[in-house]
Amino acid sequence: MAWSARITGTGSAFPSTILRNEDLSRMVDTSNEWIQTRTGILERRIARTGDPEESNSSFGYLAAQQALQMAGKKPEDLNQIIYATCTPDTLLPSTACWLQKKLGAKNAWAVDLNAACSGFVFGLATAHAFIQSGQAKTSLVVGSDLLSAFTNWTDRSSCILFGDGAGAAIVEQADLHHPHCILDTNLRSDGDQWDLFHIVAGGSNQEVTPEAYSQNLHKMQMKGKEMFKSAVRTLSEAALEILKKNKISLKELDWFIPHQAHLRILEAVAERIQLPRDKVLTNLERYGNTTSATVPSVLDENIRNGKIRSGDLILLNVFGAGLTSGSVLMRW
Repeated sequence: MAWSARITGTGSAFPSTILRNEDLSRMVDTSNEWIQTRTGILERRIARTGDPEESNSSFGYLAAQQALQMAGKKPEDLNQIIYATCTPDTLLPSTACWLQKKLGAKNAWAVDLNAACSGFVFGLATAHAFIQSGQAKTSLVVGSDLLSAFTNWTDRSSCILFGDGAGAAIVEQADLHHPHCILDTNLRSDGDQWDLFHIVAGGSNQEVTPEAYSQNLHKMQMKGKEMFKSAVRTLSEAALEILKKNKISLKELDWFIPHQAHLRILEAVAERIQLPRDKVLTNLERYGNTTSATVPSVLDENIRNGKIRSGDLILLNVFGAGLTSGSVLMRW
């Protein structure tokens, strides 16, 4: 390959409406203490369904604007928009095309990518490959989801976990041996575990009929215990595999940004791979699990607050429905 790829700008955006644990305790049989102790989540942001200013692409637009500004780029500089989401504005057209319209990115081709919670890392790896091959110079990768629209608010095992939000990154072409670049990517999928987290109705297999609607088949269904075990295993394996491949020790790693699913999962992964807890960056206590937005929003937040500094070695690590999992190793 003749080129490297590097992230030059990041951004994030969230709805203004805050749903606290105390609010949830009035909706389902739960409490602030129960949620906080088991998940680490204090509150999450929820978009206003049907409000055009709080659509998926609206938050993607705000995050993208921030990323463009940080990178010193204009929308017309973009060659490519990769929009990672499992909760699109519309089935047709793609949310990527809605974003292209809002940005005025007339020189970019745009496409949605659905890898659920792993979406941003899958999108970043895709942009990396296009840039390495010389087929793109400047890419916008967005991870944005409004899973609240597909949440069963009577199911306390799942409704306490999720929130809405968006994160974005500008990925640019760089010299092959640039000191600040994406070093490697590693992606996996295992369709045999599809039933751990899925939505039955709403696709071409099954319409949202009145009967399906009454049974909440258009809402997400999750096998929590099985998902927990699979998440700990896949996150740990993906992290260790990419580090071993690149002959990098855990001591050399500055920051670990895993998918923000559940505090106990993150703690179990850190313990399993023997990584100090103070190297694990999180924001799930304030936003919950924002699906494909978790990793880019944590990355953006810690770049902006100065915690992540130039030259830091960072490992992005994800898993999601599918099942999907993967890692990106990069130097900021």
